[in-house]
Amino acid sequence: MKQSSRRTFLGQAGVGLAFPFVAKTSWAQKPPSETVRHVSFGGGGMAGADVGAISSHPKVTVAAVVEIDPGRRNKIQQRFRDATIYADWREMLDKEAKNLDTANVSVPDHMHAPMAMSAMLHGLHVYCQKPLTHDVYESRVLAKYAKKRGLATQMGIQIHSNSEYRTAVKLVHDGVIGKVKEAHSFSNKRWGDSNPKPNKKDPIPDGFNWEHWLGPAPYTDYIKGYYHPSQWRKRLDYGTGTFGDMGCHIYDPVFKSLGLTYPISLKSTGPKPNKDNWGFDAKIHYIFPNTTYSADKTLPVTWYDGGARPPKKVQALLEGKGLPGQGSIVIGTKGTMLIPHVGHPQLFPKKDFADFKIEKVPAVNHWHSFIDAARGEGEASANFDYSGPLSETVLLGGVATRFPNETLKWESEKLAFAGNDKATSLIRKTYRQGWEVEGL
Repeated sequence: MKQSSRRTFLGQAGVGLAFPFVAKTSWAQKPPSETVRHVSFGGGGMAGADVGAISSHPKVTVAAVVEIDPGRRNKIQQRFRDATIYADWREMLDKEAKNLDTANVSVPDHMHAPMAMSAMLHGLHVYCQKPLTHDVYESRVLAKYAKKRGLATQMGIQIHSNSEYRTAVKLVHDGVIGKVKEAHSFSNKRWGDSNPKPNKKDPIPDGFNWEHWLGPAPYTDYIKGYYHPSQWRKRLDYGTGTFGDMGCHIYDPVFKSLGLTYPISLKSTGPKPNKDNWGFDAKIHYIFPNTTYSADKTLPVTWYDGGARPPKKVQALLEGKGLPGQGSIVIGTKGTMLIPHVGHPQLFPKKDFADFKIEKVPAVNHWHSFIDAARGEGEASANFDYSGPLSETVLLGGVATRFPNETLKWESEKLAFAGNDKATSLIRKTYRQGWEVEGL
C-alpha cells in the first residue's frame, strides 16, 4: 500500500479521495439469512451498551471484542463466550478483518477516528460513538471516505431515533412554529477542569497498555484516575469537553429540523480552556446560512453549558416553565418549541396551541437500523453524511473557546478560518509516529 502524504490529503479531502479499499462481497448479493459478523472496539461503559444493542439484532453475532483494560476482559469473555477478546485493536484487524462485516467504535474520543478509519479501510461498515472524531479534519475524512466506498455508517446519537426527537423534527418541517428565527441549546454538565495537570507520574497497572490507550495522541505520563477510566473527557488531547459529550445529542434535533450543515462564523464568549483541560460555562454563538426552514438570510444558533444559560428574554418565552437541565429552545415566527433532552417537545405560547394535538412520530431502533443498512436494507438516518457536519460544528465550537471574543469566519471548503492560521492549526492534529493511519 502506497502511503499518501498527509499534507497532500488535506487538499484531497475537499475535492475527492484516493484511498485503497479492501473489497468485500456486497450484502445485496448475500442471502438474508446470513449472519453479520461484528466486532466491538471497546467492551465497557457505552461500548458495552452499544455492542449489547447491536447484538440483539437477530442477524448479528459478536465475533470479536477489543478491550484495553484487563479488568474488563474476563467479564466481556463471559458475556460473549464465542467471541475472541483482544487487547490490541490493530492485531485484531490483522487477524480478523477478512471475516468481519461491521464494527462499533465506543472508546475515548481521541481514538474514534483511527479505529473507525482503519475499520473502513478494511471494508467494514462502522457505527461510531459521538462525537464522530476528536478533530474537525478527521470528521470530514471519515464522512467522505464512507460515502466514496458506499459503506453503511451510523453515529451513536441514539436519541436521534427516539420518538421525542423525531417528533420535534417533524413539527419544524410541518411549519407548526413557522419559519425559525433563532435557536438556543444548553447542557448543565461540567466536563472541564480549571486546575493544571498534576505534576506526578503513577505506576501503570499490570496488563494495561498505556501506549495503546494513548494511540496517536500526544504522549503523557500515566496518572491514576486522571484519564482512564472516566475523566478523559475533560482533557484537551483526549476528550472534547461538555460540548463534545452532549453537543451532538442536543444539537441533533435542531440540526436535523433546520437542515443545517456548516456554520459561516462562530464566536465564544465564555472562558478559555487552560493548557491541559477544557473549561466550564461555554457560550458559543454560531451563524449559519439560511435554509428552507429559517426566517432570515442567516440563522443564529447558540450553545451554553455548565452554569451558562440562554438569556432571560428567551427563557420568558416558556411562560414560567423552568428550563430542563439539558435541551433546546427553537424560536419561530408562529411560536416557540422547547425540546427537553430525551423529552417530548412542548409548544408556546400555550394559548396559541391549546387545541393543537402533537402527533408523536414512532421511534426506530438506532442500532438495528445500522445493521439493516449494512445488509443493504435501507439507510441509517445518522450516517456520516449527516453526523459528520454535525460533529464538525460541535468540534469547531471547541476551537472557538480557545479564542474568546474573536469572531472566527469558517471557510468550510478550505477547512480553514479566514485570516486566522493559529485557529486553523487546531483543525487537524499530527499523529504520533508509529500510530499513523492512512488518510489521517
